[in-house]
Amino acid sequence: MYLVIAEKPSVSRAIAEVIGAQEREDGYLRGTDCMVSWCFGHLVEYVSPDAYDEKFNQWRYEDLPIIPKDWKVTVSEDKKDQFYILKRLLNSPEIEYVVNACDAGREGELIFKHVYDLSGSKKPVKRLWISSLEDSAILDGMQHLRSAEEYRHLAEAAVCRSQADWLVG
Repeated sequence: MYLVIAEKPSVSRAIAEVIGAQEREDGYLRGTDCMVSWCFGHLVEYVSPDAYDEKFNQWRYEDLPIIPKDWKVTVSEDKKDQFYILKRLLNSPEIEYVVNACDAGREGELIFKHVYDLSGSKKPVKRLWISSLEDSAILDGMQHLRSAEEYRHLAEAAVCRSQADWLVG
């Protein structure tokens, strides 16, 4: 059994239809050999400065720059239910490997990385890299899954960009 995680429910439904995951469950679709779920975009985000130190509740020039030693993330309050569904699936003994089907690009890598890392999963990850939701493109992409390692530098670039955004505000 494998788990496919897409960035949005609409993409998940398109993939699920092609790979035969038609049974609706709470927060995912199930097939005979797969499950397909989604992230609702950025489920996980960096915490605000005051989570590091209460003194950052009030902005003071002398406290700048605020540079976290260890970057902390949290689950968006309105998306917690879906995160916990993903966490359960990502750590299920039923799942052999995970397919990152988030959007092909830097942001898709970041969205998946944050959810995967925060879930604590150690499952092997493969990458579905497609730019079309045509059935033929999905099928071809699923037949030619790539190693997640090929995209490690893109994920690292996404983390750098996201942290830079946080630092600049």
